[in-house]
Amino acid sequence: MNSIYDSCEAYLPIILQTFIQDIEEAAANYKKETNLKLYEHLHARIKTEKSMREKCQRKGLPQTSQSALKEIRDAIGVRIITGFTDDIYRIVEYIRQMPSIHIFKEKDYIRQVKPNGYRSYHLILEVTTPYPDCLGNDQGTYFIEIQLRTIAMDSWASLEHQMKYKKNIQNPERITRELKRCADELASCDLTMQTIRDLIQRSDQD
Repeated sequence: MNSIYDSCEAYLPIILQTFIQDIEEAAANYKKETNLKLYEHLHARIKTEKSMREKCQRKGLPQTSQSALKEIRDAIGVRIITGFTDDIYRIVEYIRQMPSIHIFKEKDYIRQVKPNGYRSYHLILEVTTPYPDCLGNDQGTYFIEIQLRTIAMDSWASLEHQMKYKKNIQNPERITRELKRCADELASCDLTMQTIRDLIQRSDQD
């Protein structure tokens, strides 16, 4: 069976690596200017053949490269974990200024929190590349899904993910309530941490 990504499969890791290098360069420049980290961790992946075929099936899409690369848009995924909330918005602005990148979709679940307490910043980037795409364009476009979270947000999201996909959970209503309460407490902690860092930085400038 041919890859669901067809001949485009070879380009996905190259596109991902180019994006990572741009982010790492931005982080290095920020470190040089401020002596601070721009982010704590960066996780990246190409969605596996199996996962992509299953997702096409769930969405009722044909298992084709066009479905995988143009309809679903998360074949390339990056999660960036920051120490502080402000750094999320700083990274988004860096991404906004990158050449050959158009922000196709943007959702700020930090300022507009989901009802269950989920907080994160989501981007779908449309990247113009020198590589052909599944539509036959010589300078094809590819999508990259980005999630940006603080360490606290990421810990909470991992726990919520376990709850969502675990079967036969006892007291799901109580767990949902506790998760929401925990999300609010972590958000308060993120805000306090940001305030403390801002105060420290102002002290350095005085």
